[in-house]
Amino acid sequence: MKITDLLNKKSIAINPNNVSSKGEAIDKLVDLMNLSGNLNNKEEYKREVLKREELSTTGIGDGIAIPHAKTKAVKEAGLSAIVVYDGVDYDSLDGEKAKLFFMIAAPDGENNLHLEVLARLSTMLMDENFRSALLNAKSAEQFIKLIDNFESKKLNKDKEESKNGYKVLAVTACPTGIAHTYMAAESLEEKAKELGVSIKVETNGSGGAKNVLTSKEIKEAECIIIAADKKVEMARFDGKKVIQTKVSNGIHKAEELINKAKSGDAPIYHHNGVKSSNEEVSEEKESIGHQIYKHLMNGVSHMLPFVIGGGILIALAFLFDDYSIDPSNFGSNTPFAAFFKNIGGTAFGFMLPILAGYIAMSIGDRPALAVGFVGGAIANAGGSGFLGALLSGFIAGYLVLFLKKIFKGLPDALEGIKPVLIYPLLGILLIGAIIIFVVNPPVSALNDAMNNFLNGMGSGSKILLGAVLGGMMAVDMGGPINKAAYVFGTASLANGQFEFMAAVMIGGMVPPLAIALCTTFFKKKFTAKERQSAVTNYIMGLSFITEGAIPFAAADPLRVIPACVVGSATAGALSMAFGCSLRAPHGGIFVLPVIENPLGYFAALVVGSLVGMIVLSILKKNKK
Repeated sequence: MKITDLLNKKSIAINPNNVSSKGEAIDKLVDLMNLSGNLNNKEEYKREVLKREELSTTGIGDGIAIPHAKTKAVKEAGLSAIVVYDGVDYDSLDGEKAKLFFMIAAPDGENNLHLEVLARLSTMLMDENFRSALLNAKSAEQFIKLIDNFESKKLNKDKEESKNGYKVLAVTACPTGIAHTYMAAESLEEKAKELGVSIKVETNGSGGAKNVLTSKEIKEAECIIIAADKKVEMARFDGKKVIQTKVSNGIHKAEELINKAKSGDAPIYHHNGVKSSNEEVSEEKESIGHQIYKHLMNGVSHMLPFVIGGGILIALAFLFDDYSIDPSNFGSNTPFAAFFKNIGGTAFGFMLPILAGYIAMSIGDRPALAVGFVGGAIANAGGSGFLGALLSGFIAGYLVLFLKKIFKGLPDALEGIKPVLIYPLLGILLIGAIIIFVVNPPVSALNDAMNNFLNGMGSGSKILLGAVLGGMMAVDMGGPINKAAYVFGTASLANGQFEFMAAVMIGGMVPPLAIALCTTFFKKKFTAKERQSAVTNYIMGLSFITEGAIPFAAADPLRVIPACVVGSATAGALSMAFGCSLRAPHGGIFVLPVIENPLGYFAALVVGSLVGMIVLSILKKNKK
């Protein structure tokens, strides 16, 4: 459906009289909507529009307002529009007057029609020349014609692009699949649009792959960009020009990647590892450190759902239990608590085998999964814990690569028995012997020594460690340092040390909250667009999604990162000082009831966020 299908001359008014306020603008738009015959009940529709305005203003900035409502008071989907030359104060996000108004009416039965129209309108109105032309329209007929011409050109361009295929394809993926994945995708899409390059981006997020690349698209594409910090399916790109890089480069170096892909100066990827004499397999030769990090993050990303789901259920078991019944059996004293503890404990028990299995798989492909899984389970049972499982994953992966090399010369007729017999049999046997006799004894002793050291720490030392862990969560906001602190926190949960996880989580919550608070109370330090986008940081911070701070840190790292580190370190130290502990590895404010000393924890969060806000307000300069 085109936008012009929802508009008619009766529903458009050019510079009408008696429109000098937000209320008068809405009244006029509702009258026009009713005049065009789209409403069953004018007053009820208006109430729904005003109810929507109470949630947040629909004045999106740049002189535009798009009030809307979806209700049974609408008989037929429609649009009304007015142009007010002098503009009215509409509480717009950028603080400027609104001059161009579109009102959307959607029937209750329509499936998100108003959102589709809203999205298309918003996209079209991003064009400054188009906005200017609409504002200068002299009649309703000219207004409709301008929209029709612009929309037709856009649709024709989209059809041509679809017909010709995408010049560049991309895949984005990060270890957690929550924020970096989608931020890299958005950055690549925006830069491609600026540079006039057609692109399609597949996102490998926590909910699975979305916008998946088809075989036809891959065949016709000129280049593929892989911006990922974990393994993605690469066999489909065999023989294509491929740029492989970190997911952070997809966010911060999108223009450079698009230009490299467009220029044709990209290596040809061969899935079997063979490369021609003058070609590299990737855009940049990966360092050993980044390879290790990539394998580790593949394990961590698959481990997290078990840790988070199981950990929160275990925490709920303690919340619902009665400590006084039997302190030694706390968490399972009542049937209801035992139910949560049993399910959560089962899920949590998979943590280390999954970690080891998927590290191994990242190194040695699918045949290494079972070998790593068994190695992690033996390490867990043998007392070497998280560190032992970590070593198991890497040993298992390289062990399978070694076995592949040994049996490379077998006849082709025996090729089918390698993955189902030789690799699992010899791999599991060898990894079991290595973990039992080589890894478990020294690592178990090391774990005992570390636990004794951590348990023996004085209050001052714990406060210092809390500050370090909290600060680490804000250094790179989802990067290696952040992940190192988080992995330490989750490993401590497995060892029964719950206060470290509390410091880690609060450190990750502060950066988005500090930025959101600063944009609220120190508006002159930020642009209108930054203030608008920062609103979601309240939700992301409270939900323990540190990555909400990344766009601000990327735009001004020398000011934003230090402020966030100071705020997070303060919160982590206070969490330790107040004796807070957390049995759940995620959840943010939603798991506050299961935190020991929840009021102290909340106070630490507030103080840390305010400290971050104040430091940021001092470091940031006013925006012109």
